Amino acid sequence: MQATTLSFNNIHTYGELFTNLLKARYESFSLGKPAETPGTEGMEFDQYDTPDSRWVAIHDAGHVLGGFRLTPTTAECGMYSYMIKDAQAGLSEAIPDDLLYVEAPCAPHIFEFSRFFITDGLPSHTRKTVQSRLLYALLETRQTLGVEIVLGLGSVSLGRWMKRSGLEIDPLGPIIEIDGKEHQSYIVNLPEVAL
Repeated sequence: MQATTLSFNNIHTYGELFTNLLKARYESFSLGKPAETPGTEGMEFDQYDTPDSRWVAIHDAGHVLGGFRLTPTTAECGMYSYMIKDAQAGLSEAIPDDLLYVEAPCAPHIFEFSRFFITDGLPSHTRKTVQSRLLYALLETRQTLGVEIVLGLGSVSLGRWMKRSGLEIDPLGPIIEIDGKEHQSYIVNLPEVAL
């Protein structure tokens, strides 16, 4: 099992990994609502999958087991920036604009952490290993990409898991309902780790 950070500069060197990541995202996010999940040809993507973003894939023997996307809060592509900032500006139909207590940040060392998933149906011991690899891959981005702080919108259970994992995580907004589930915005200070 390995972790790979993908960018538009290196996706060509990893064969079908990026495509497989988008397909795994589709399978994860389309559960019970495939008609509402953006994408085509079984791949999930949105307006934030731009050259500014980086994608982390945990994979083994060609199978993507989990992943996430990182987007700098300084990103701009047409009328879009990053998901949380755009939701706060009222550009999202799915996410309420009152998701943050403060104005969405914009700084080169702050990234948005989004599209986090772990493939369904994994045995519990494999799932725990994937969780650990995802966490370590996130921590590695401090040295590899200069990420000091991440903010994200995720399920309340994701926030609890990150806190149990030892991360310094704080709520950045109220609990809101998205697709019938409780979500919350978080801010996480990434500690320096020896690689």
